[in-house]
Amino acid sequence: MSKIKPEKKLVKGKKRISGRNVRGVITVRHRGGGAKRLYRIVDFKQDKMDIPGKVQTIEYDPSRSAFICLVAYKDGEKRYILAPEGIKVGDEVITSLKAPIKVGSRLPLSAIPLGTEVHNIELQPGKGGQIVRAAGTKAVILAKDEKYATLKLPSGEVRLVPKECMASIGTVSNKEHNLEKIGKAGRSRWLGRRPTVRGSAMNPVDHPHGGGEGKAPIGLPYPKTPWGKPARGVKTRKKKKYSDKYILKRRK
Repeated sequence: MSKIKPEKKLVKGKKRISGRNVRGVITVRHRGGGAKRLYRIVDFKQDKMDIPGKVQTIEYDPSRSAFICLVAYKDGEKRYILAPEGIKVGDEVITSLKAPIKVGSRLPLSAIPLGTEVHNIELQPGKGGQIVRAAGTKAVILAKDEKYATLKLPSGEVRLVPKECMASIGTVSNKEHNLEKIGKAGRSRWLGRRPTVRGSAMNPVDHPHGGGEGKAPIGLPYPKTPWGKPARGVKTRKKKKYSDKYILKRRK
C-alpha cells in the first residue's frame, strides 16, 4: 500500500445522503454520520486501447472494499483502476485485443482462454465493468459459443455474457476483507453505520415483533419488516425479468 495522498485531479467531494431519497425521506435505516470522504474517480471502462500504463501506487479507497491503483499511461494521462490481487508498483497494464494473458491485462472475453479468472466484467459492450468488482471476487470462464461466453460468478450463478464484452484478468485485491473485525462501536460510526435495534426489543407500536412479557418470540408465522412486509429469505427479483434468459443456473 502506498501511503500518499490521492491524485488531486481524480477525486471529488462526496455529499452524505444518510440513507435518504430526493424528498429527504429515510429509505435505508441505520445510516448517518461518519468520517468525510473524497470520492476517487475509478476507470471501470479502461478504454485506452493499445496504450500501455505503469502502476505508480496502490491505494486504499474509502468508497469500496477493494484497493485501487494509479496507472500512468504512455500518453501522459493518469487513471485509477481496480487493483487485482498480486499486482505491484512498476507493473505494466494494457487494454488490447492482443494483450498478454497476465494479471492486469484487459481483453474481450472472446480472446481470454477457458478457465481464466476475470473481474470487472462488462454486461454490454462499451458500457464499462459492472459485475465482479468487490474485494476478493473473481469469475471463471467456463465455455464459449458463437455469441456468448459462459461465466461462473462469485455468487455461484452461471450466466451468458456477450463475447465482445471486456474483462480484466485476475482476482480483485484485498481478499481478506471479509475477515476484518470492526472491533468497537465507534469504528462503525466512522463508517457511517448507526446502531441497529432488534424488532423484538421494541414495543408493539414500533415493530410487528415488539411487545410480550420477558424474552417473548415474535408471535408471527414469519418475520416482518417494521412496515409489515415479509422479511428474510423473500425473493425480491422480478418473476419475469428480461435478463432471465441469460441465466443458466441460479445463484446458491
